[in-house]
Amino acid sequence: MMNLENQGALAGVRVIELGQLIAGPFCGQLLGDMGAEVIKVEPPAVDGKGGGDPMRAWGHGEHKLWWEVVARNKKSVSANLRIPAGQELVCKLVEHADILIENFKPGTIEKWGLGPDALHAINPRLIIVRVSGYGQTGPYSSRAGFGGIGEAMGGWRAIVGDPDRPPSRMGVSIGDSLAATYGCMGALAALHARERTGKGQVVDSALYEAVLQVMESLVPEYMVGGHVRQRTGSILEGVAPSNVYQCSDGEYLIGANQDAVFARLCKAMGRPELATDPRYATHLARGQRQTELDQLIEAWTRTLTVAEVEALMIEHSVPAGKIYGAADMLNDEHFKARDALVEVDSPRWGKFAMQNSFPKLSDTPGSIRSLAPQSIGEHNAEVYGELLGMDEAAIAELKAAGAV
Repeated sequence: MMNLENQGALAGVRVIELGQLIAGPFCGQLLGDMGAEVIKVEPPAVDGKGGGDPMRAWGHGEHKLWWEVVARNKKSVSANLRIPAGQELVCKLVEHADILIENFKPGTIEKWGLGPDALHAINPRLIIVRVSGYGQTGPYSSRAGFGGIGEAMGGWRAIVGDPDRPPSRMGVSIGDSLAATYGCMGALAALHARERTGKGQVVDSALYEAVLQVMESLVPEYMVGGHVRQRTGSILEGVAPSNVYQCSDGEYLIGANQDAVFARLCKAMGRPELATDPRYATHLARGQRQTELDQLIEAWTRTLTVAEVEALMIEHSVPAGKIYGAADMLNDEHFKARDALVEVDSPRWGKFAMQNSFPKLSDTPGSIRSLAPQSIGEHNAEVYGELLGMDEAAIAELKAAGAV
């Protein structure tokens, strides 16, 4: 269930989230999970139509539940950033904030009078996280950029998928999530730096650079040896055995590419002689005979069930595991023991589980303390009233003017 007592490591840190869709809000989710107070600013409906973060309607299947995850631990206020009255509200919030997150096209918040210079004039200690496709500078900075474009430019798409097919994508928005994660990491580093300097700063997190950061040695390999990584499907070229193998009743992943681990796999297979066979005895040799070795292993796994292979892998200490879906996660004893999933009770959806806060801190762990806001501007009275000192009449006047 939700943790209503633990405040988290970032208790006392206030975040203003201006972003929409995935990258900005996921950064806010991470900070909120760690205990920060996150005030999400959403556009109000106009003539009863539109308004709110589009994520409220995103998801898969009949029930759209993505919002429930990405907006947890947040308060929703409404403000029309396109008119002066709405912009003024954000400026007032900034006076009380530690971090501001935005993921609009570069130049947008400057157009609204909310650029870094203007915000730092109000609050010099403010840390401004800016997530964009190409970053805030450079010849491409003004281009529109979504996560998939960053994945392509950063090198991810070129090496994902089968070699005889077009580049594949992951089933999740990995580019956006990486950029958001780096934005969060930058904000935490900037908070630490502020302890020394007393000043805030801008965290510039570009989608393509976040992807580039996890591309391992792709660029050096090309520069030094001319090697161009290719799409290799379910394997990493030259790293064997490490693949998904068909059993009699399903698929199973085995990673036994280190020499000692491979020897243990051979013993589990009842083929200990393979570990000293010159064709497979070394990492280089196994990589050169990758397809041959995979076929040999799968000929064995096909004679056993997933459960039987798993029992042998555990017995012989070989890294391996099932291919999990949501149903597997919900029923797994390890997920349960570590509270990897946590149940919430929504007035709209009833009880359901979602991923917990990670990583786990021993003394001040993150947690889910509140549900995603169910309506746009749900916390207007609390935030504008209690934090900014506005009375009901002032808030009503803003609403009549289309500012909230």
